Amino acid sequence: MALKNTTATTTTTTTTTASSLRSLPTLFLSLATLLFTLSLILFFLFSNPNTQITPQTLTTLQKPYTSIKVYVADLPRSLNYGLLDRYWSSSATDSRISAESGSQIAPTHLPKNLRFPPYPENPLIKQYSAEYWITGDLMTPESLRAGSFARRVFDVDEADVVFVPFFATLSAELQLGTAKGAFRKKAGNDDYERQRHVVDLVRGTPAWKRSGGRDHVFVLTDPVAMWHVRAEIAPAILLVVDFGGWYRLDSKSSNGSSQDMIQHTQVSLLKDVIIPYTHLLPRLHLSEDQRRQTLLYFKGAKHRHRGGIVREKLWDLLVNEPGIIVEEGFPNATGREQSIRGMRTSEFCLHPAGDTPTSCRLFDAIQSLCIPVIVSDNIELPFEGVIDYSEFSVFVAVNDALRPNWLVGLLRSFSKEQKDKFRQNMSRIQRMFEYDNGHPGGIGPIPPDGAVNHIWKKVHQKLPMIKEAIVRENRKPPGGSIPLRCHCT
Repeated sequence: MALKNTTATTTTTTTTTASSLRSLPTLFLSLATLLFTLSLILFFLFSNPNTQITPQTLTTLQKPYTSIKVYVADLPRSLNYGLLDRYWSSSATDSRISAESGSQIAPTHLPKNLRFPPYPENPLIKQYSAEYWITGDLMTPESLRAGSFARRVFDVDEADVVFVPFFATLSAELQLGTAKGAFRKKAGNDDYERQRHVVDLVRGTPAWKRSGGRDHVFVLTDPVAMWHVRAEIAPAILLVVDFGGWYRLDSKSSNGSSQDMIQHTQVSLLKDVIIPYTHLLPRLHLSEDQRRQTLLYFKGAKHRHRGGIVREKLWDLLVNEPGIIVEEGFPNATGREQSIRGMRTSEFCLHPAGDTPTSCRLFDAIQSLCIPVIVSDNIELPFEGVIDYSEFSVFVAVNDALRPNWLVGLLRSFSKEQKDKFRQNMSRIQRMFEYDNGHPGGIGPIPPDGAVNHIWKKVHQKLPMIKEAIVRENRKPPGGSIPLRCHCT
């Protein structure tokens, strides 16, 4: 017994001594961190004698700085903000929409010679405005960009990526709104001329030739943006809302030999980033939520092309069901108010595939705390890995949704507690889809947890793979032939 006591005492003493020894590096590290912080404060005080040290300053000094270094390619203003000048100075109306919505910001009310004009309020264009907000953040003076994940650099050799500030969507929409018939043709197509100009400028730079374009970033939110030159920019990092406009045949193509076909190998979740549409409806906070009387809501066009055939079939199944609103809708001011009211008073909002697997409607539903019901088997969603959409959405296979009474039965089976939990989860991620920073021309601090920062964080995650691809490409011997491979996702 005495031996056991002695052993226990010895073990305790040894453990205590070992623990003390182990704590020495921790103590040293703590002291080193404290001294480093104090040295930063002293350096800051000597460099800025008139500046007061606040708790916020201390947090900034101690926080490790993580960012992506972005070089902005040199393009003429006519390819970005100059397109906005052209839009606002034009007297032509968009043939696809009533003037009611497009006149929410009247061109005659805009001051002339604005350096950073506003983006159009026309919902057909505004839903694709990511290009405007991403560019605006990079154009904002550095002193106002403390909350931005992207750090702009002015030496291309210092950059992680090269951002190409072409308003590709606005360019395409200007063409579609005035001369849609010429869009697929190159002759007489102003948008094609702009696409060609951008590609020729960018591909001629040493930066593109060094990387083969793999570290260049293009914003292509509109499914038809840069339509004629996609094969030439395919190696780049593409910011897209989905892949619906890329690796499918056009409906008029009769077989797989079409020269207009975009190969699957040109887009991939390995290199490209799915980004959100710009939502058109205002945010509803959870504290403002009220009782919802309608089970399921959908407002939009019944007839769509390609994968949108599922929408027509769902429409016919649901249109006469009690507690369900399915109605034609148009992107004008009246339709907007109807959508706000419909989404805020409905438990669920239907999101079927249309011309492409996704649409702005999904993000309007999230801002309205209306639980999305996603019937789109090929959908890709932004920020997955950070966001788990199954925590606030209902995913339904197309085949199940088209079974009579199946979808209605599923939605009625959710308890109040389950629906409340969905909305609570939704309220936590609403801000992640916010582009608008509330500043004129988009020039100013951005929401730190908003869409722009999350987009750059997703690009940052892909850098190791992109750098590896550049190195592998550059070490290939001249004349070597390696087949194009499918990057399966």
